[in-house]
Amino acid sequence: MYGKQYNHLRKQINSILIKPSGPDCNMACKYCFYLDKKDLFANAYIHRMNEKILEELIKQVMMQGSGCISFGWQGGEPTLMGVPFFEKVVKLQQQYGRCQTVGNGLQTNGILLDEEWAKFLRKNNFLVGISLDGPKHINDYYRLMQGGQGSWDRVIDNTKLLLDNGVAVNTLSVISDYSVNFPEEIYEFHKSLDLNFMQFIPIVETDPEDHTKAAPFSVSPEKYGSFLCKLFDLWRNDFCGDSPMTSIRYFDSVFYTYVGLEPPECTLLKKCGVYLVIEHNGDVYPCDFFVEPKWKLGNVMNSSLIELLNSERQNAFGEQKANLSDSCKGCKWLSHCLGGCIKDRIRDPMDNNTTHFCISYKVFFKHANKQLREMAENWKRKQNQI
Repeated sequence: MYGKQYNHLRKQINSILIKPSGPDCNMACKYCFYLDKKDLFANAYIHRMNEKILEELIKQVMMQGSGCISFGWQGGEPTLMGVPFFEKVVKLQQQYGRCQTVGNGLQTNGILLDEEWAKFLRKNNFLVGISLDGPKHINDYYRLMQGGQGSWDRVIDNTKLLLDNGVAVNTLSVISDYSVNFPEEIYEFHKSLDLNFMQFIPIVETDPEDHTKAAPFSVSPEKYGSFLCKLFDLWRNDFCGDSPMTSIRYFDSVFYTYVGLEPPECTLLKKCGVYLVIEHNGDVYPCDFFVEPKWKLGNVMNSSLIELLNSERQNAFGEQKANLSDSCKGCKWLSHCLGGCIKDRIRDPMDNNTTHFCISYKVFFKHANKQLREMAENWKRKQNQI
């Protein structure tokens, strides 16, 4: 009896994030936090996952995973691996699968995409996330090639290529100190390309010259709060009746908290540590924002992924989410913001337990709460009628 209860409480492998090319990238975005991870793997100039590690990780995920598994392929830039690598991925998933539902997501800067990639991605039903900050003047403000030239023209051409080939495409846009000023322009631009599934990530990093301050490209809490309010209004104005015509991941996830369901976005969960990150050399970490020696869990070549997911170190990482400041514990919006992502807390030099975006969320929920509650009530009423 007790054994069954223990197994029930163990976390399952539902989602895995893989960095097959490590921190390597063919761009030099000024706000990238992952390029510096090269220092962790200084014994090699080029970082690529070999076939032994790839097979072992897929074998473990498929054999130990749940009935529905999501593979996320990120970087650095994962397309540096080439199409043959991902053809091998699909074959291994089929070889070791146990009649599971498998999803593959590829997050890419889009630079290397071509007809071969488009055909492969469409044939194998990959969901592609394109890193695109908006119109040219916004995207090319920080998203630059290694030679300093802009990336927008090439990314747009390749994004259209994917869409023309029937590939499912989402956008991921970083909200910086510059892009935060253009919510309407970014939103309408994405819509004009039929990119109706959008994700917006606010950026805040520590200034390398002064660790008591945020890096210059970081978005201020006040401006990000205003951005969220304007974006929410744009999103709501595009509803057809009760149905949204565009998907904005953060708003979709927040809505889950209003109807009492577990949100798909990890920043809105009560605990962290629900997935694993695997680097190119097989090293395993609890989160891609915490790929650092302190939080290394093990290596896929000599450890069990399901055991690492349920290890003391992983659980300790996850418990950090509940370490809230007194102001958070007494906040009326806590059930909807859940304290934010912990990487935005520990980088705040003033209060390690309060997110950098606390003001942002308070401004947003004050603005959107009434409409979100009405949407939730309508949704619940329809569910009761089914």
